[in-house]
Amino acid sequence: MSKSPYAQLKEEAWAANLEIPARNLAIYTWGNVSAFDPDKGVFAIKPSGVAYDELKVEDIVVLDLDGNKVEGSMRPSSDTPTHLELYRSFAMSGPSKGKIKGITHTHSPHATAWAQAGKCVPLFGTTHADHSANPVLCTELLNKEAVAADYELETGKLIVESFKNPPKKFLGLCGNLQERDGFKLVPHENPMVLVCGHGPFTWGESAHKSVYNAAVLEEVARMAFVTLQVNPNAAQLVDYIVDKHYQRKHGKNAYYGQN
Repeated sequence: MSKSPYAQLKEEAWAANLEIPARNLAIYTWGNVSAFDPDKGVFAIKPSGVAYDELKVEDIVVLDLDGNKVEGSMRPSSDTPTHLELYRSFAMSGPSKGKIKGITHTHSPHATAWAQAGKCVPLFGTTHADHSANPVLCTELLNKEAVAADYELETGKLIVESFKNPPKKFLGLCGNLQERDGFKLVPHENPMVLVCGHGPFTWGESAHKSVYNAAVLEEVARMAFVTLQVNPNAAQLVDYIVDKHYQRKHGKNAYYGQN
């Protein structure tokens, strides 16, 4: 039997999904990761309702960007339409084209708590600034009509629209945002979002990196929560320190690490 043309992609998705419980980002089946191959126009994602300790490489489902299953016998994650919309809108066009190849969704406790509260996570310190120069956006609540129409797809559309036209509660925490290719918030530079009432979605240059960003988001959300307990009137970090930390890791003259 010939090897699947999607074998490597499925391996990547499988390994990334196992990181969710390893990083304490979800219990039971409360999360999913997908890995995207833009050249083939397909992504591999966890099957619905399968426990992480029972998950096998061959269980991973592969779909195209029309949502058609191209490999796998199981039903894909119920969040598949959200992943699909994000790949279409973030990875295949706009300012982040070619820079997003993995998406993670979890229900990690602190990030989900901020989402349930409907609050953006303020940028209080350098840990946050090392990964994004902006607060973490929390969307508005999905309306009743959208939920009734196609809940998971509309969730993806809500995230995309929120990055093109951020809600007032987010803009109130930000300085001026420079629009690029129709996006006021550039996805690959801000690789995380909270869906109001639901939970976090993150993305990255690989499936592994998207899980990494999910772990970062959980820790940043926890730190912000503790910060507000220590000082309910804490101010966000000053811009010049935010810029220094973000640019030293992600700017054109970045010097963090060994690359």
